[in-house]
Amino acid sequence: MKPVISVIVPVHNGGDLFRRCLAALQQTLYERWECIVVEDGSTDDTVEIAYAHGVRLLTGLRRRLGPAQARNIGAQVARGDILFFVDADVLVQPGTVGHVAATMQAHPNVAACFGSYDDAPFATNFLSQYRNLLHHYVHQQGNIDASTFWSGCGAIRRDVFLAVGGFNEHLYERPSIEDIELGYRLQAAGYRVQLEKLLQVKHMKRWTPRQMLITDVRDRALPWTQLILQGGGAPNDLNLNFSQRLSTAVTFIGLFALGLSLFVAWAGLLVLLAIVSLIWLNWPFYQFLLQKRGIRFLLMALPWHWFYFVYSGASFIAGVVLFQRGHMQPLVVDGIRPLTPPPPLKKPQTTE
Repeated sequence: MKPVISVIVPVHNGGDLFRRCLAALQQTLYERWECIVVEDGSTDDTVEIAYAHGVRLLTGLRRRLGPAQARNIGAQVARGDILFFVDADVLVQPGTVGHVAATMQAHPNVAACFGSYDDAPFATNFLSQYRNLLHHYVHQQGNIDASTFWSGCGAIRRDVFLAVGGFNEHLYERPSIEDIELGYRLQAAGYRVQLEKLLQVKHMKRWTPRQMLITDVRDRALPWTQLILQGGGAPNDLNLNFSQRLSTAVTFIGLFALGLSLFVAWAGLLVLLAIVSLIWLNWPFYQFLLQKRGIRFLLMALPWHWFYFVYSGASFIAGVVLFQRGHMQPLVVDGIRPLTPPPPLKKPQTTE
């Protein structure tokens, strides 16, 4: 028998993107599924949008709790055998839910799977195109036996999710690396997570430089550094593969040489060598950008990609310093941390 899939969408002030997300889900061809929307303290018309699309709505939260806790709330009332987490700013395809069901049914030893954004982002500005193409490329090059988890388009067996304690809602009260941390716990408990490269959704978010820096530094690099330092490790996969680490080191060498070139002429050759090394280390990605968007896009992307290495490396160093000085809250994960059975729901309210 085909499994029942519970699609769980956490949302805070989703607006038109959320409306598009639910409209896309309504085109789902798979029959045995439900859609649970957890409205996370919204102040706009998110509740009305959810009602209009006939989903199971969990609402009534007096303040924003964050997507980690919102997803946990949805999981505790889900009827499905498999929980499929979808962000409120993505568009699924009619066959996406069925793809998840087929993957999990064909691989009974897989506890969780996740996909990626596609290579045709919704927002047309350069930074949004670049960010999403980078995400797509990194995931398409990742190991099938994944070392982590991604909740933008990720599924997990409900019994496994409850057994390991779900997302760490106490540590991550805002969008952060709650999915990565869950993936680390799944790995530590011996569960297999699969990167399903054909499982792709369209990202609708419009990125700005300010959003990018806040997300990458405060919400990802710093807490990920903390996770690594407290025993999570840094697997040679996705954003942490060897070429990315080496590129970060080369970028800092190039910056040092650039400053040194103000005093000694030969340092200019070291700058040139660093640039050539970066291009060589990342040539497959640059070829991908060239193929997808052309030479002008690639030339615009180069400084942004190198800037990414700069602030990622600087964030890691800052994270190490903060960790050593005790300025980071300890990660409290006592092995397997099962969720308690959900109490009778008064708040948030649920609609069927």
